[in-house]
Amino acid sequence: MELKGIGASPGIAIGKALVIKNEEIKIDKKTNVDIQAEIKKLRDAIVLSKRELEQIKNKVAHEVGEEEAEIFGAHLLVLEDPELIGETENKIKNETVNADFALNETKEMFVSIFESMDNEYMRERATDIKDVTNRVIRHILGIKVVDLSSLDEEVILVAHDLTPSDTASMDKEKVQGFLTDIGGRTSHTAIMSRTLEIPAIVGIDNATTSIKDGDILVFDGDNGVLIVNPEKSIINEYKEKKKVFEADKLELEKLIGQESLTADGRKVELAGNIGTPNDLEGLINNDAEGVGLYRTEFLYMDSDKFPDEETQYQAYKKVLEGMKDKPVVIRTLDIGGDKKLSYFHMDEEMNPFLGYRAIRLCLDKTEIFKTQLRALFRASVHGKLRIMFPMISSLEELLKAKDICEEVKEELSSESILYSKDVEIGMMIEVPSAAIISDILAKHVDFFSIGTNDLVQYTCAVDRMNQKISYLYNQFNPAVLRLINLVINNAHQEGKWVGMCGESAGDEKMIPILLGFGLDEFSMSPISILRARRLIKSLNEEDMIELAEEVLDLESAEEVEKYMDDFIASRK
Repeated sequence: MELKGIGASPGIAIGKALVIKNEEIKIDKKTNVDIQAEIKKLRDAIVLSKRELEQIKNKVAHEVGEEEAEIFGAHLLVLEDPELIGETENKIKNETVNADFALNETKEMFVSIFESMDNEYMRERATDIKDVTNRVIRHILGIKVVDLSSLDEEVILVAHDLTPSDTASMDKEKVQGFLTDIGGRTSHTAIMSRTLEIPAIVGIDNATTSIKDGDILVFDGDNGVLIVNPEKSIINEYKEKKKVFEADKLELEKLIGQESLTADGRKVELAGNIGTPNDLEGLINNDAEGVGLYRTEFLYMDSDKFPDEETQYQAYKKVLEGMKDKPVVIRTLDIGGDKKLSYFHMDEEMNPFLGYRAIRLCLDKTEIFKTQLRALFRASVHGKLRIMFPMISSLEELLKAKDICEEVKEELSSESILYSKDVEIGMMIEVPSAAIISDILAKHVDFFSIGTNDLVQYTCAVDRMNQKISYLYNQFNPAVLRLINLVINNAHQEGKWVGMCGESAGDEKMIPILLGFGLDEFSMSPISILRARRLIKSLNEEDMIELAEEVLDLESAEEVEKYMDDFIASRK
């Protein structure tokens, strides 16, 4: 069987399928049950859950840090709470009901009590109770709980989608590839797969229903074609492809240590996008010349409460020190839209991508924003920090964000806390209004970074996660290209540099156009850096300026893409 999706991360994957289905927990009340049998089910499920949580806690402590592992320590304490367990057992005995129903009822009672408390710490414990008791209930009901942190063998993960916590906790040595039902090249799973250098195909539609546990899979993460249970000759063919891919990787490694120069000597900066300090290894191995985008939202999404100033300071310090004085662009909190926090209530919105998110949330919840800015400025003494605001759509927002930065610096000075005076302040261009007034905004920043993932979405009015209209989501749309060109020209007229941190920055068909536009910094998934350097070294800037002018005269995305396909093909 052959399935087709969107090639999201390059590489050849050959392996056994592990299908992750997040089955909905359905709990029915049963009466007149065997009380001892139900109590045994409960106790056995608790033992199994404890064993899993201890393994996860030890793994996270070893690979990430003791502090990050404490969330699982809190989960273990819930399972040792005599009131929670005692109340559940009493309900089974007194009402002769099934264990899963009794535990669910007890859970609801405890969650209600904790959520109504005035103390914020106690309210946050409600989330721990939900997570842990749901784990136990799944075991009682025999619903498979896949622990991605301790896999027994090498597998290719097949899922409807993968969450940030899935990718953060999984055993990366055992995962050979990702396959998902939904998503595009800019979805979380696609971005994380490239960061982790794991081959991936997304948007397969029916991956989880067509593929069974144990099926043998082979695929090429570049072309998006998946073969299920192939013949031996196909497996051998893919093994050869894998050898070629690995040989090319070795060739690319010869570029490590070389400058990113065009054939006629123009220097650009090739940086990398990361989500956590643990992604630094990929950047260093691929010879990144800086961090062009550190997505701080993962620090918040992988926590059970807002990370405090010290936690954030340690994370930012680790990245700045790890990059050894190479520039590090850190984006301030960008949640909302498709990125939610379990511990922060956000009202349902008709259009969340156009709603209360990113800088809009930070300018409203200034204490959250100031905590992050304090941590950032404190960390600035450990490297070359650049701070970047997301989702700016007007001059008023930019000036207000800069004013809060000044407030934070004054506070730190009054407390005799050191910070660097050379921190560059920039903003993302991802909203068409910002691109159109970029001549005005450029007077008030040190740099722009173009976020093409959202710029394409907002310019073309296309939800980038909607499979039905994905054909309209196209970086080669002439409107998008004209906005990018406008932004770069306006910034350069004010003597400011421009980077790009969207996925287009690492696309071999976009790089020649962006060089012609005069882009200064390209930030991409670490796996793309050396390929981009090889391509840039083969291109002449003067020729690319001419190419870019010709592209701007084309009338449709289809024409532009065909033009670039022909250009790339002519060089191979």
